[in-house]
Amino acid sequence: MTNLPTERIAWLMQVTPTLNEGLKRAFTVVVPSADLQVRRDARLAEVAKTIKLPGFRPGKVPASLVKQRYSDSVNAELLEEVINDATTKLFAEQNVRPAMQPKVEVVSAIEDGKDLEFKVETEVLPEIEVPDLSGLKLTRLGAKVSEETVEKALNDVARRSRKFETIEEDRAAAQGDVVCVDFVGKLDGTPFDGGTADDVNVEIGGEGFIPGFAEQMEGMKAGEERVINVTFPADYQAEELAGKAVTFDIKAKSLKKAVDPAIDDELAKTIGFENLEQIRKIITEQAEGEYQQLSRLRIKRDLLDALSEKTDFEAPSSMVDAEFNQIWARVEEDRKAGRLDEEDAGKDEETLKADYRRIAERRVKLGLLLAEIGRKQEIQVSREELLGAMQQEAQRYPGQEQMVFEFFSKNPQAVEGLRGPILENKVVDYLIELADVTDKEVTPEELAEIPPAEL
Repeated sequence: MTNLPTERIAWLMQVTPTLNEGLKRAFTVVVPSADLQVRRDARLAEVAKTIKLPGFRPGKVPASLVKQRYSDSVNAELLEEVINDATTKLFAEQNVRPAMQPKVEVVSAIEDGKDLEFKVETEVLPEIEVPDLSGLKLTRLGAKVSEETVEKALNDVARRSRKFETIEEDRAAAQGDVVCVDFVGKLDGTPFDGGTADDVNVEIGGEGFIPGFAEQMEGMKAGEERVINVTFPADYQAEELAGKAVTFDIKAKSLKKAVDPAIDDELAKTIGFENLEQIRKIITEQAEGEYQQLSRLRIKRDLLDALSEKTDFEAPSSMVDAEFNQIWARVEEDRKAGRLDEEDAGKDEETLKADYRRIAERRVKLGLLLAEIGRKQEIQVSREELLGAMQQEAQRYPGQEQMVFEFFSKNPQAVEGLRGPILENKVVDYLIELADVTDKEVTPEELAEIPPAEL
């Protein structure tokens, strides 16, 4: 026994099934102490070649001393290694496809003369029969970019390039005027970070950075000072100010009027374009891209609703729990910030949880079904596609791109997190190509109305 190669030790184990109920499986695994000893001795021999101890030449430290000093650390390494190897072999032999990370409980750890015993509990992926997808009918909505849309965007461009001319007339600020002000924001009478600014142009009747901020400056004259009261929105990005009532000490310095530039080639050149036509083209292309994204979102939603009606298998509860917990965490954040929609805000917590658990179960089932379709159709995610996804993720952190790539290189699970959405979209593309698709033109507003998922 002790002459067996160490790479075979993980196979030498006794497996006893202890649970086979629905999707739940459990096993007790025993790895004989003699097999463990072979691997442990080999590991200690490797350690002995590299350690340096006073009074001993490299590689000449007695085996008994090496064991005395390093046995515990080697046992800890072996425990994780052997359990991983044994569990992998166990699942392969028992034809088990875990739905989530299995739960492992060590009954008897690695010690001299003792067998390693541990328990493994897991949920397995269900047997999924891909439904008949022939006869699948979908409608692909589309919208055209109107001249009104382009003109509105051009007006926004001009507005962002507007200039402000001082009004010499001695009068109070009225709707449409711009007041140049200095202000100091105070919370409970004390100035707060980010609440002080000078020479800020505030349009009366325009959008203030806090509701009620600009409105209270109507009627001010140059040189006038005023204290206004506002309340930050509940979802304001600075948590220490969210939902808080504050004051602003305002000093009006001058009264101005906004002058929008003419929408022409000169405007285009001032913002870095060759001419107005180039801006029109870019605006149109951007709008078309947005419409295409909305169109795909709509047809994907319709496809998933159709597939949901065809799913007829049990979803692993552990996967549903994990999905629900992620959803519920976001719901809790939205509720605290006052962002729940009117329908959800009117529900009690028990009803709300039941609704979102059904959503979680739907997502898990659809994810498993799409993955199974991808597996049977041999739809793969290429290395180039994964690399592209990593690059996109890295671009979200300017200056830290190398750190992002290092993170992915050390965390295979994070890479799998990128693979899943890519595979899902490729399967969706395959199914849309398979379906009988009817194109229908609608207005941009109709295209943007995303209906709730059918549960």
